Amino acid sequence: MVDITIDLSDEQIKALLISEHGGLNEVFAEVADITGEKKYMDLAYDFSHQTVLEPLKQEEDRLNGMHANTQIPKVIGFEAIAGIAGDENYHDTAKFLWETVVNNRTVAIGGNSVREHFHPASDFSAMITDVQGPETCNTYNMLKLSKMLFQAEGQEKYINYYEQGLYNHILSSQHPEKGGFVYFTPIRPGHYRVYSQPETSFWCCVGSGLENHAKDNELIYAYTNNELYVNLYIPSTLNWEEKNFSLDQDTALPNEEISNFKVSKSIPQELTIKFRYPSWVKENELKIALNGKNISVITNPGSYVSVKRKWRDGDKITVKLPMHISAESLPDGSNYEALKY
Repeated sequence: MVDITIDLSDEQIKALLISEHGGLNEVFAEVADITGEKKYMDLAYDFSHQTVLEPLKQEEDRLNGMHANTQIPKVIGFEAIAGIAGDENYHDTAKFLWETVVNNRTVAIGGNSVREHFHPASDFSAMITDVQGPETCNTYNMLKLSKMLFQAEGQEKYINYYEQGLYNHILSSQHPEKGGFVYFTPIRPGHYRVYSQPETSFWCCVGSGLENHAKDNELIYAYTNNELYVNLYIPSTLNWEEKNFSLDQDTALPNEEISNFKVSKSIPQELTIKFRYPSWVKENELKIALNGKNISVITNPGSYVSVKRKWRDGDKITVKLPMHISAESLPDGSNYEALKY
């Protein structure tokens, strides 16, 4: 690719980037990281679409009318460059895109856009009337961006959105019996979903749809040298090989308000386990018990509760997460609400 594009001018490369080109800048940045060769990072910068980058760098939302899933992979590439090259400007740009899409353009299921495009953030009427609501690929890529930003900053808000999109959009995007995938999830009241059919419908959201369910375990846990983050309350077993530490999680969330953990097959060692205090749990309501004894929870929703001790085989932790019914309006403030539990 370096040899193919070496004689292209900036204007010619800019013309190439008009169409949907995926995350080329992300790929080039990763190749630079693997090989250590600067020419690939230069290529990653060259293929970072300035028409999208510059307004976001100035914290301006000019997304109206843009093809949504063309833009999000570009921004994933900005964050890849930021992480590998240490470019804070690119990180801030990716962060602003995330903030404006999640806070101003996302509906209750975690999805965004209508007919594949960003509609005006001040007018969600098309979301209510159109049969082509949020596209699964958009949420797939927003979750990918959320993961990268969490890895960079460690903030609970990224996991909060990740959980929202995972439970309410991604997990519901595959037919439970026939296996077909949803392209659009209409928000139109009383509407229905259309699933892909064998040999007649292989949309983009079928490709990413297959990948979605191959990584349902992604981000349940994360770690630093001596800290283990419990991000998502999903039944699972963690095997932290470097630490010879294993943790089993048993839960039926969201059908119950509790998650049980057990340390097993582990050598005694001191670690800090950071249990997520979800933003949707009210203040002073999260309860954690260690081997049957309650421990003090002094943090607020939207953070993590740190439990540091010398863990041993058989240690048990119970986390209670009281849930409530709430109503969420559309971001434009119009008179439609979704009930959330």
